[in-house]
Amino acid sequence: MTTAPARTERYLLAPDLIADPYDHLDALRKDAPVQWSPLHHAWLVTGYDQVMRCLRDRAVSADRVRPLMDAVPQGARDDAERAFGILSRWMVFNDPPQHRRLRQVFQEAFAARAVARYTAFTEKATRAVLTRKAVPGRTGDLMADVAKPLPALVFARWLGIPPTDGPSFWYWNTRVADLVLGTAQEESEYRASLQALVSLEDYLGDLVARRRAAPGDDLISQVLKEGRVGESVSEEEFVGMLTQMAFAGGETTSNLIANTVLALHTRPDQLAAVRADPDLAQGAVEETLRLDGPSKMSIRTAARDLDLDGRTLHAGDRIFLVTAAANRDPARFPDPGRFDVTRTGATHLGFGFGAHFCIGAALARLVAVSAVRTLVCERPGLALADPDRLAWQPSLLNRSLTALPVHY
Repeated sequence: MTTAPARTERYLLAPDLIADPYDHLDALRKDAPVQWSPLHHAWLVTGYDQVMRCLRDRAVSADRVRPLMDAVPQGARDDAERAFGILSRWMVFNDPPQHRRLRQVFQEAFAARAVARYTAFTEKATRAVLTRKAVPGRTGDLMADVAKPLPALVFARWLGIPPTDGPSFWYWNTRVADLVLGTAQEESEYRASLQALVSLEDYLGDLVARRRAAPGDDLISQVLKEGRVGESVSEEEFVGMLTQMAFAGGETTSNLIANTVLALHTRPDQLAAVRADPDLAQGAVEETLRLDGPSKMSIRTAARDLDLDGRTLHAGDRIFLVTAAANRDPARFPDPGRFDVTRTGATHLGFGFGAHFCIGAALARLVAVSAVRTLVCERPGLALADPDRLAWQPSLLNRSLTALPVHY
């Protein structure tokens, strides 16, 4: 490679860096915002401007289905062919112009005005979940009680999943997350994840057929009504993309809710600011996306040789776009380590940028803001039960608590 690693380079899945990666990421960015990592066999891109360049440059490809397949143990490969065919139809793993063609099918359904139709339902669902699970005086796990079931409830309603199908649907999604986020380790876990993806596609294919026969008030019915399925995209592509929608909807939003509650309840001044002005719940969610969001990085591949910040990245090189570092770049964000619910100015990269900006961002924000505002303003007794003993999922990609013990 054309450059040596910085002296501070370490394995990003070390337990202390899983718990708190930010000082290390700041040091990496300060040493060199673009550097080769022998430990990860990848370029680490940690500067805001450099990450933005990669998100805009067609020489940087989002296609990473092959690396995911290569990680599957040999004994589980016989289950993999159909599953990875499904992943190849996810728009997040496609580059322009294919990505644009696939994305346009969902563009209207994900527009802010379309998502706003679910505001009343989301607020009602939030209070219903809190009434059942977040009973004042009780001790519980906010992840299990609120952060996971609320997005699941809203996203299932939005997709048109019948309540009776919910348990199977969300089991499959959890297993798919193990595959895509790299948390599957054993051969049995890979087999379960691959089979879950196939089962999820079978289920959604059947649901599409049912919605063709009897349309409802949901995403699938809306997209079918627009008439693009069978024209600009095939039915197989549509169902494949629905598996991406199903997977992406719950995981990111659950972690965003939990991380925002944690951020506020470890910063009393910011918590007080939101309680004084509930509209600042939106600012709290945005600051969490910037400072400690549900995504730490996205993985790309160099489609051809390119120069980035004086480094030569060769075709086929793997690239880690470390948005968790870019979102704390002092060249872009004043006082970047401070959590400020009134912050304005530069755009964070918590939902990506450009062609691959998260299509579900408006819905994720709607659910997260509703949850945070209601918890902060209607549960004044809420407190962290053991903030010094929190555990995080070991993952390069996502920033997810295993649990968030609280007193309601």
